Amino acid sequence: MIKKYEAKITEIGEEVEIFAEENMMVIFNNTVPEELRSFAVIHEKADLLGKVETGDILEINGERYRILFVGNKVNDTLQDLGHCTISFTGDISADLPGTMCVESKPLPELALGADIRIFKA
Repeated sequence: MIKKYEAKITEIGEEVEIFAEENMMVIFNNTVPEELRSFAVIHEKADLLGKVETGDILEINGERYRILFVGNKVNDTLQDLGHCTISFTGDISADLPGTMCVESKPLPELALGADIRIFKA
């Protein structure tokens, strides 16, 4: 598979569970604004090597998810801020342009040093 994005988790905000209860996760690179830090999964800064598209694979800490929908701002915010909201509900659309929807599976176990990767299918 061709790698499009790869970064290591460096911090897990103390309020990440609030979003997890809604089957969602918010990611940012380490330039995250302070007011958003508490509910974000923060990772090292990384380059987006290819446009994320429906059908690609998201992998977090070894758990793989097929990407079902990519909001029209996801690629821009991933490149600029390492940011997107990930919905693990299996939806094929989202109200917010910065949301990526993946297949409905339990959220991955989060750990410092774990990888966030996106691959071309």
